[in-house]
Amino acid sequence: MTTRRRGTLSSIAAVLATSLVLGGLTSYAQGFLPDWFSSFANSASGWTLLTAVLVFLARCSWWVSALLGAGSFVLLTLGYAAVSTLRGFVYDPTFFAIIGLIAGPFIGLAACWIRRRDLRAAAATAVLAGIGAGEAVYGLTVVGDTTSPVYWVFIGAVALALAVFMLARRVRRALLPITVVLVGTALVAAAFTVAFSLL
Repeated sequence: MTTRRRGTLSSIAAVLATSLVLGGLTSYAQGFLPDWFSSFANSASGWTLLTAVLVFLARCSWWVSALLGAGSFVLLTLGYAAVSTLRGFVYDPTFFAIIGLIAGPFIGLAACWIRRRDLRAAAATAVLAGIGAGEAVYGLTVVGDTTSPVYWVFIGAVALALAVFMLARRVRRALLPITVVLVGTALVAAAFTVAFSLL
């Protein structure tokens, strides 16, 4: 086995194991995070952020990153369900595991392509910034009466900062990639908001 292959397998194992642990920790985090930030542990954007960071740090090929995105999101869900059940709060992970299998590959691919430039970087930015912006809109408008606005504003600001950084540093001087970032982010955000409003 080559050194590169061993490194890839180690990265895969690290992402999957860490996802399971972090998923369990988000169950506890709902109890010890301050009220104004507790939505992080109970939101799609929280798990999206964790998945994207883990896959980004793994530095795997695009197709491995896509698979890791799905695996990470599903294991976050299973870890959360296992710890919640141990704590006496029975949680069925099936629904969000299915969402993870569908959305996870796009998140993983975006986490890989965010290192690139031009169209790939633009598409990655649209996915990740769009999810953050969509969750911010959903949080402030749909569940704003029952949750603190702080986390929703925070994740929206992170999404905006990502889009601005990518436009300034990696997606420059080309109309099509810039359009993909701006229009793509808006479309992903709108789709996210509508989809979660219907759940």
